[in-house]
Amino acid sequence: MTAPTNERAKPANRVMLIECDQHQSRVAILEDDRPAEIYLEREEKRTIVGNIYKGKVSRVLPGMQAAFIDVGLERNAFLFVGEVMDPQTSYDDLVRERAPTIGELLAPGQELVLQVLKDPLREKGARVTTELTLPGRYLVLLPKSHQQAGVSRRIEEPEERERLRSLAEDLRPEGAGLIVRTAGEGRNREELEADLAFLTSRWRRIQERIRAAKPASLVHRDLDLAERVVRDVLDASIDVVRVDGTVTHERIKRFVEDMEPRLADRILLDDYAAGLFARFGIDRAMDDALKERVWLKSGGSIVINQTEALVAIDVNTSRFVGRTTLEETVLATNLEAVVEIARQIRLRNLGGIIVLDLIDMESPENRANVLAELTAALAKDRARTKLLGISDFGLVQLTRKRSRPSLERQLTDSCPHCRGTGRVRSAPTVCLDLRRDLLESALRRPGQELTVRLHPDVGARLERGDRLVLEEVEAALGATVLLVADPHRRLDQYEILEPAGRPLPATTPNPEPGAPTRSQIPPRDESPTS
Repeated sequence: MTAPTNERAKPANRVMLIECDQHQSRVAILEDDRPAEIYLEREEKRTIVGNIYKGKVSRVLPGMQAAFIDVGLERNAFLFVGEVMDPQTSYDDLVRERAPTIGELLAPGQELVLQVLKDPLREKGARVTTELTLPGRYLVLLPKSHQQAGVSRRIEEPEERERLRSLAEDLRPEGAGLIVRTAGEGRNREELEADLAFLTSRWRRIQERIRAAKPASLVHRDLDLAERVVRDVLDASIDVVRVDGTVTHERIKRFVEDMEPRLADRILLDDYAAGLFARFGIDRAMDDALKERVWLKSGGSIVINQTEALVAIDVNTSRFVGRTTLEETVLATNLEAVVEIARQIRLRNLGGIIVLDLIDMESPENRANVLAELTAALAKDRARTKLLGISDFGLVQLTRKRSRPSLERQLTDSCPHCRGTGRVRSAPTVCLDLRRDLLESALRRPGQELTVRLHPDVGARLERGDRLVLEEVEAALGATVLLVADPHRRLDQYEILEPAGRPLPATTPNPEPGAPTRSQIPPRDESPTS
């Protein structure tokens, strides 16, 4: 995957691509011309996380130690007692004394300023907090917080942590908290001061809107996807940011000039006729990221399965047979696989518990080398990860903080046929199910000719491979069973009809509450083909 030859003399090490229209915003990070991260936000499902609302307490629930807050959304927001900050209580008081109850903190009709922590889900409203945070380039301002000064846990070097903590404490506005973000590592006082000035100015504007706003209204909308990714990801390691479209380019350019002027010249307009994501192969990469199997250059492969409980990743030698010993073949496959696994985790935005099933290695030294390679590959990930060692079974367990839905969840829905299992009843199984239903019909209506509308593959199997099943049924029935192929029918669907074309009454229990039995599935209007 390369850009047109007249655009640059050599491939950039890290490139950011931004493509926005009225329907969606998409951002991709390329490393050595390969997609490493993809961000997607549909306009119809734009996140409200980070938005600030002026709300009114609707109900207080002592039994749940929570409250429902009307913030002007379709459903009331949910506020847990642990997310309520009492401005009259100092930080030391919170440490020394018992935690106050929700009834002591809130009352129906009370007005609050709230920030969204989690988007609404199905029947649940958004989760909110009264502890506001305003993230900047290097700092996070907590304008109404009891917290003092903090440093990101991803900054590990003790001397640097102490330097930044001292700076944050010195710069912290009175009555507010200040946290140094990971991007603040190595920054000097002037850079942190400029970022703080930007945040305090924003907070003053928000305060003005809060004073003028009515309850149950939005007072501050967080940055859109493109601006958030630029704020959080853009640094000196990004060689160029290509933006599709003049309007978006001008907006991003102004944003970077305000936030990080020294990087503004890296924001380039990409006005080619072909779409930015299509031209750089991102659309194809997104399609590939939905597949279970990922092939390695050596011929080995990894298989990625997302479940409700965890993500399971299996490593296989597949077509790779090696050249020397089995141990060296396994080591080479595992070393190549863990680098690709780390990239796929970022690309697909996999989170929660992740279990890697590596190919068994006999040598402790080889195990250590593979684990070191995986650790180095995961270090590129901005999301927080925790990695455990290789078990005796060759399993590696790690956790990765969930920051947004995985790419699969954003781009796909569960299959209505298999209900997300990825499996449907096989043709032989359906043939035997049909046999049982027809034999039950023979007992109730002997001598009566029946018609079965079914998928062509099932009909072909009954007429050829499972002809004995059909002969057995016709002998028991004492009449002919007519098979009518319906290509519009699912493989596991069939319908048994009387000569007049009426469906027979159900003879088998429903597979699940409210679902029709196989013999209850209504016929389609299309003309059958035999």
